[in-house]
Amino acid sequence: MRKLILVAFAAILALPALAVAGSPPSPADTAAAVKQCSSERTAMGAAPFKLLYGTNAARSNAFGKCVSKLAQQNEQDRSNAAAQCRTERSADATAFASKYGKGPKHANAFGNCVSAKAKAAAAARVQATENAAKSCWTERKPDPAAFKAKYGTNADKSNAFGKCVSGKVKQFGP
Repeated sequence: MRKLILVAFAAILALPALAVAGSPPSPADTAAAVKQCSSERTAMGAAPFKLLYGTNAARSNAFGKCVSKLAQQNEQDRSNAAAQCRTERSADATAFASKYGKGPKHANAFGNCVSAKAKAAAAARVQATENAAKSCWTERKPDPAAFKAKYGTNADKSNAFGKCVSGKVKQFGP
């Protein structure tokens, strides 16, 4: 009987962790991702955007795949920003409140800190992706077959553009 109760209690405690780990991004993260994907598509052009994010034969699902990917990354950015802000706040709470707080009572300092850091991380990531995509598109133009041979890793080398961009994001990124 004790084992049954212990197992049931452990299962109840594990449920919130499972719910958080598999939870979808928030509506705010998704809305930000829509804006980021629109910006990326405009900055790099429709063809490179489709090559980077599209997964079906016509690559017509590129925008949805972009939004899905960036919404998850935005959620991760927010989580990382919250950890950074907790660390910064614990070092000097008064300075933290003065730096991020609004009004005479320094209201919502933590939320303002998280928002600023998450937005900065997302903007840097989007800029790095745009720069890498432009670089790869320029490299691909003269000889697409050679480009596919150099970067492609799957059977038909159709992932070459994405592999090029992901490799170059590390050069341009934060």
